[in-house]
Amino acid sequence: MLEIQNLSFVYDDKTVLKNLSFNIDKNNWVSIMGHNGSGKSTLAKILVGLLEPFEGNVLIDSLKLNYNSLPFLRNKIGMVFQNPDYQFIGHTVKDDIAFGLENQNLSRNEIIKRVYDYSEMVGMSNFLNKNPQELSGGQKQKVAIASVLAMQPEIIIFDEVTAFLDNQSKKEIENIIKKIKDKIVITITHDLDFASKSDEIIVLSQGKLVKKSKPEIILENQVFVNQYSLEPTLALKIYYEMQKDIIFYKDKKIKDIQILEKMKEILWLYNLKK
Repeated sequence: MLEIQNLSFVYDDKTVLKNLSFNIDKNNWVSIMGHNGSGKSTLAKILVGLLEPFEGNVLIDSLKLNYNSLPFLRNKIGMVFQNPDYQFIGHTVKDDIAFGLENQNLSRNEIIKRVYDYSEMVGMSNFLNKNPQELSGGQKQKVAIASVLAMQPEIIIFDEVTAFLDNQSKKEIENIIKKIKDKIVITITHDLDFASKSDEIIVLSQGKLVKKSKPEIILENQVFVNQYSLEPTLALKIYYEMQKDIIFYKDKKIKDIQILEKMKEILWLYNLKK
């Protein structure tokens, strides 16, 4: 379990995180959302030991994260960055996935097995001898994910990993995350559609926790979504528009053609505004 207890962080006399508390259980995928400057990235850096909290504690399986425990706990936490190029070191995909494993003093056979297993898991086993710089953005991100998964951390943080990806690549990353079992998965994201696939969403604002709930509870509240600058997807915009119309009321029997006509109207208006 990951426990955040009364966590605060101050930078240049500005409070970035304020009295933050929540727990995340194993085998859960949690998305952390919020406007720019809400504290998402600062929280992620604290979790991986890049920053030390001003006040409060981070506990991983009841062990407090601090200077003394960091060397041990660092092996329990992995992070995939927004720009995968920051994580590439080797000349081939195989070298990159193996790099962290070689620092774990694993046997050669175990390293080879993990390189193949995790490249297969992310759909990149046919690219092991490729230079990472020859890959597409989505492929690079998959290699970065495989490199972290191969280390077998207990907590995996994805920092805006879908920010520069097309819809197909986003879907592939989502499917990879869904394959991850018995771990804590945290995605830092602005993408509400991507976050809606997670088990829970945490919303931060000005360094404070304002909501921790199931995605469907957050998504159905248009006022909340707008208030905290969570950009709704097209499907969600359609849902909100249809809520305003009588055809969406459950006590009315409306033919499918009327619903389709309403959706066409909303799509036309949406495209007009783009």
